[in-house]
Amino acid sequence: MTDDPTTTGSTAGDKVAETLVVTGTPGTGKTTATEQLTGDTDAEIIHLNDVIREFDLYGERDAERDSLVTDLEAVKEHLGEWRGIVESHLAHHVEADRVVVLRCKPNELERRLRDRGDTAAKARENAESEALDVVLSEAVDQHGREAVYEIDTTDREPSAVAAEIAAVRHGNREPGVGEIDFTGYLVE
Repeated sequence: MTDDPTTTGSTAGDKVAETLVVTGTPGTGKTTATEQLTGDTDAEIIHLNDVIREFDLYGERDAERDSLVTDLEAVKEHLGEWRGIVESHLAHHVEADRVVVLRCKPNELERRLRDRGDTAAKARENAESEALDVVLSEAVDQHGREAVYEIDTTDREPSAVAAEIAAVRHGNREPGVGEIDFTGYLVE
């Protein structure tokens, strides 16, 4: 670890993170929470899913899942030397100083996804992914435990989640991984 707070792996107590990603399973509240940051930060907020669609940064469409198959190398090239906050369920695939992984109880996640129009199968698949810590595991593999911060969004107001994200960005929160366990959902 270097004294440079802009390097991947910066921990709490360092200066403001120049690059922060907010990731999590679809439905955990990434877009809603980062939109709450707009008045609290001078950082540019990049909604990566919008960028992927706008600049055709995908290779194909998965008809079965009704989703785009993103070209991650094209995304990284498009972002270049970015600064600010990137949010998306894919955001943990780009380099960043700190990584926030939003979490949500799978039953609540499934309800949120159904309420926004996802099929029962797609909502269930995402809830199972959340229970299995898929995004969290990928984030830790990519960035290391010392750069990853879990935040549970279940039954929380978006403004409270945004305040925790801001605390991470400003180095006022310690990294934390493995504090949330939703595996019980898989045996229900």
